[in-house]
Amino acid sequence: MNERILLFIPCYNCAPQIGRVIAQIEGPVAGRIAQTLVLDNRSTDDTVERACAAAAAEAPALVVGRNRENYHLGGSHKAAFAYAASHDFSHVVVLHGDDQARLADLAPVLDRGDHLTQDACLGARFMRGARLEGYSPFRRAGNAVFNRLFSLLSGRPVHDLGSGLNVFARSVFADPLVLTASDDLRFNVYLLLALVDRKRRFGWFPISWREEDQVSNVRLLSQAWRTLAIGWEYLVARARFRTADHRDRPVTAYGFDVVAEFGR
Repeated sequence: MNERILLFIPCYNCAPQIGRVIAQIEGPVAGRIAQTLVLDNRSTDDTVERACAAAAAEAPALVVGRNRENYHLGGSHKAAFAYAASHDFSHVVVLHGDDQARLADLAPVLDRGDHLTQDACLGARFMRGARLEGYSPFRRAGNAVFNRLFSLLSGRPVHDLGSGLNVFARSVFADPLVLTASDDLRFNVYLLLALVDRKRRFGWFPISWREEDQVSNVRLLSQAWRTLAIGWEYLVARARFRTADHRDRPVTAYGFDVVAEFGR
């Protein structure tokens, strides 16, 4: 397989952090990245302008785009996945634009070639070797419960239901099944269960995670109940789960407009 990696940075109201995230594109990992796509999900702040300024200063091969409507986090993934599929990328690295994860944590994965033998390499905040800063004990305990629950439901070890650093091979990001996953913050849960159900090869790697000036868009209680509902449907209605469209509002196409392009 000829390796051609797209680094996808989804962002929404990440003006204070996006420059720091773009500055992470350096060192050995940067040498493996063919192009970076910073995809703004209709931010109400100046995320796009700051991304352009940082890209001009850092000079990576980078595209700044803006979604044609607010597709939420899952929908932004779908827009980036479609872009990767149509531009002949072999892998998509997802790095959230709020500067909680560290791109450098991906280096051992790429050095070992794990991404070449697996369909997905999933960053995990709650496995041995991971490092958490500013993460409350309450949220750690809650995640531990959900990880254990979904490990039992799926029959596979689950160390994180959705972190901000992952790698997906073409077998995943070009799979039409991705389109029917939820467009909201539950996208990663549906994607994980689809990996299990389709018997994809995937593994986990420990990551660093920090909470400093980031503003979470997660409503914890609502997200918990909706995540439990996913597990219940997967358990009791597996056939329907495989074929259902899990979006609240189906979208015909997840498109974005290019705001600016930068190159080395």
